Amino acid sequence: MDKFSFLNAAHAQLVEDMYQQYLKYPDSLEPSWKAFFQGFDFALENFGEEDSFVEMVNQSAPDKIASGKIPEDIEKEFKIVNLIEAYRMRGHLFTKTNPVRERRHYSPNLDIENFGLSKEDLQKKFNSATEVGLPGAATLSEIIRHLETIYCDSIGVEYMHMRNVEEKDFIRQWLNVNENHAKLSENEKIEILSKLNQAVAFENYLHTKFVGQKRFSLEGGESLIPALDQLISRSVKHGVDEVVLGMAHRGRLNVLSNIFGKSYKQIFSEFEGKEFEEDVFSGDVKYHLGSSKKIKTESGEEVMINLTPNPSHLETVASLVEGITRAKVDHTYGNNFKKVLPIVIHGDAAIAGQGIVYEVAQMMTLDGYKTGGTVHIVVNNQIGFTTNYLDARSSTYCTDIAKVTDSPVMHVNADDVEAVVHAIRFAADYRAQFGKDVYIDLLGYRKYGHNEGDEPRFTQPKLYSVIAKHANPREIYKDQLIKEGIVSDEKMKQMEAEFKSLLDKNFDASKEIEKNTLDIFMEEVWRDFSTHSKGDVFQTVDTSFDVAKLRELAVQISTLPKDKSFIRKINRLFDQRLKMVEDNKLDWAMAELLAYASLLSEGDNVRISGEDVERGTFSHRHAVVKTEDAEEEYVPLKHVNSACRFDIYNSLLSEYAVLGFDYGYAMASPNTLTIWEAQFGDFVNGAQIIVDQYLVAAEEKWKMQNGLVMLLPHGSEGQGAEHSSARLERFLTLCANNNIFVANCTEPANYFHLLRRQMRLPFRKPLVVMSPKSLLRHPRVISSIEELANGTFRPVIDDANVNPEKVERLVFCTGKIYYELLAKKEELNAENVALVRLEQIYPLDMTSISAILDKYKNRKDFVWVQEEPENMGAWSFILRNFREQNIQVISPVPSAAPAPGSHKKFEITQEGIIDKTFEL
Repeated sequence: MDKFSFLNAAHAQLVEDMYQQYLKYPDSLEPSWKAFFQGFDFALENFGEEDSFVEMVNQSAPDKIASGKIPEDIEKEFKIVNLIEAYRMRGHLFTKTNPVRERRHYSPNLDIENFGLSKEDLQKKFNSATEVGLPGAATLSEIIRHLETIYCDSIGVEYMHMRNVEEKDFIRQWLNVNENHAKLSENEKIEILSKLNQAVAFENYLHTKFVGQKRFSLEGGESLIPALDQLISRSVKHGVDEVVLGMAHRGRLNVLSNIFGKSYKQIFSEFEGKEFEEDVFSGDVKYHLGSSKKIKTESGEEVMINLTPNPSHLETVASLVEGITRAKVDHTYGNNFKKVLPIVIHGDAAIAGQGIVYEVAQMMTLDGYKTGGTVHIVVNNQIGFTTNYLDARSSTYCTDIAKVTDSPVMHVNADDVEAVVHAIRFAADYRAQFGKDVYIDLLGYRKYGHNEGDEPRFTQPKLYSVIAKHANPREIYKDQLIKEGIVSDEKMKQMEAEFKSLLDKNFDASKEIEKNTLDIFMEEVWRDFSTHSKGDVFQTVDTSFDVAKLRELAVQISTLPKDKSFIRKINRLFDQRLKMVEDNKLDWAMAELLAYASLLSEGDNVRISGEDVERGTFSHRHAVVKTEDAEEEYVPLKHVNSACRFDIYNSLLSEYAVLGFDYGYAMASPNTLTIWEAQFGDFVNGAQIIVDQYLVAAEEKWKMQNGLVMLLPHGSEGQGAEHSSARLERFLTLCANNNIFVANCTEPANYFHLLRRQMRLPFRKPLVVMSPKSLLRHPRVISSIEELANGTFRPVIDDANVNPEKVERLVFCTGKIYYELLAKKEELNAENVALVRLEQIYPLDMTSISAILDKYKNRKDFVWVQEEPENMGAWSFILRNFREQNIQVISPVPSAAPAPGSHKKFEITQEGIIDKTFEL
């Protein structure tokens, strides 16, 4: 169809001349012509710009416009185009999508008078009807009915903000089919009713059996259950083999039971508050637990579905969902993004109010973080805790974040379950077609307060007087199907009675359970790893590597291809690395790169991400180098083993979402050394929620291991409060039950073995490394290839250059201050001071430490020296663990800031600590 084939004839050249005049001097034209050209521009923007105005009206007749007035029939066709475009752009503002509230009023509305049309035009036929999918000319009345049905019924569609013409055309055509309404068979309708019945009856049953207990019910949004069921089924038909789902607590128990098939018996038992079988795990509340299960769709196809465990930090889980999905795409499905579907279920207040939502949204097309499109479903209660939506956001919709990524949104009335199913099918189709995010805004309500013990009438008396009388979605749909003759009242009563009988049997059976079991999330992924790691943290593992092979790898990753041109500094850097190998003096960066190379050669994968990690914040890593002319990337480590992945990505400027993503990645890929590096260690505080709720607590709460490595540049070098401390004290405060490793290495070889140990242990634990800055190029911070090849990780390094009998002061320290203390000791020739380094601060290797304490039996003083203020760093932790040893501290005085801003003050303070250490 020609774009403007509905236009009648006009004088082509005259119109073209007037159009050019309009472009230069719009106000010089007669008003009707100006309005006409405005409508033309509006249409042209959405239909394309390749045709000139002359080409568009090349069948025109000069006699019709000789008067200089635009012909009325052409003018009205363009007014209809304006009306059509207005429905597409603003129809969503005038829908029937709110089941319990009157919609806000927007002006101007879509009345035809606002478009220069009148009631007399309603029965006239217009050729522009073809633009909305009608087969030929139709009356204005028919065009409006068609537009109202598509854009202003139970579904409101937002897509005109999108810039991609192909995507917009796909959406237009999709909406035109059956006028944007579901066309369902009788069997499909009965299946939807069955799912609604499960959702409603389950919530009612919990409400009567466990009165007053928190369950964060789905009531008011029960259509989420058939929606998820349909989304999974439809996506499987598009080739999806696995689903990764993240959601907060509201409706979670319903999803676990009626989508994931978790037994009602087990859920009822959890409501009884029984202990978990394994006492070493404390467990979590029932509406935070995860699940992994293989299910069959209605059509008999198998699909793996995973519900990610989550804390109460509502949107945090979204970042994990993306990381888990990407790991599965990379390692299970051969880079096929169509095989794994991430679904994130939001609350309306959370998606509008939580900053991590924006961070995750920006990952959509980024090479290191894309997942082939996420389906976002908002369970829109129109209230957050007790806050009305008018106080919860400034945007029109809670889903306006979708506009950031040019993603479509469907706002749908949660009471109209067929509209919900239709919208969710669109989401599955769009995601499959374009690999982009899509949003479903499921507008319902919340039957009770934030939890079942709240009184919502305190804050929303009018709203809750309406909700109290409002029929639930099952009753609404049941009445609809009875009218359609698809089910009878008797059949419905039988369906309800059978499901209640099933729940009763499960309730009785739950009484027989003595202790609850804690399911392992993604158990299949972790089947080869020990689940009892609490007491095994000091077991010896072999981290050695063949010295000849290591030397060979060192040369390989330090040699640039001869057929590519690099800048002079890069050539010099790689020449220096080759010289290091030749001289057998490896610095920190070289040891790190060799740790990756050795693991890759042995069959492990490596992923590193964070701000500027490719080059390294301190320009030390250069894992990715670029050619001088074309900026083509060359990654030496990618050529170590073609059977393994080495991925390194500069992240978006985010700590919170990126750390969550990488934590999720490590959760789904235990055979990948997954590393997140902060640009400066201080910046990890922007991701503290991930640390608190997942990194240190997941094993305790969810019996869930994770081997994520966090590299946090740490150390006082006079760079001020924002670039000195990775807040070691915070991590040590969170340490218990051998939940994580915290290290602060001082030697390249020890760092090499630490990274390799992370992959050689038979279990996984997070590793937090206070990584160096000044030590990256310190002349004394070097190791030989033999130390890398033949050594092992040493949690404690004793002073090898003292006579224990002469030692009067025993100094324990960690990190870079050791080298400053060492320099002073050598300057003073202080044979009576021993310097002992804690390379692993948690868990403390008390066996080795006890042997060292016994060795220095003539000591008069036992001190802990740190460069952090006394109220920070490791001192509080050390004091707690050495309370019987009469240990003293040498450190800067307590401070509210981690380091002084003045470099001069820093030097004075640092020198004072060093000098005091040697004042016996």
